[in-house]
Amino acid sequence: MNQKVRTFLFNISGLLILAGAILYFIHWIAAPYLFAIGAAGYTVCYLTISVKEMDFRSRRLHRFNVISGILMVFASGFMFKDRTEWILCLTIAAILQVYTAFVSPKSKQ
Repeated sequence: MNQKVRTFLFNISGLLILAGAILYFIHWIAAPYLFAIGAAGYTVCYLTISVKEMDFRSRRLHRFNVISGILMVFASGFMFKDRTEWILCLTIAAILQVYTAFVSPKSKQ
């Protein structure tokens, strides 16, 4: 997948996840669908990244991102069933994302 397309999909997916999570609390019928599409796009973005040239630490952090995407997909499934476990899945995914964002090596430009 092209890097520009991946970046665009990642940004749109993040907005859909945020909108779905917020709109779920006001009981909007399409909120789980928005969240599910965003979670799927987010997971696809991380699953299509090549890990061949990554070092061990970067691969481990990449696995955390993939796990957080899968947790968001599970969260959307819980949303469709009107269960509150989606909040726990989303919280764990967010913690993994914050950890990855602060620990990942910064690229030198």
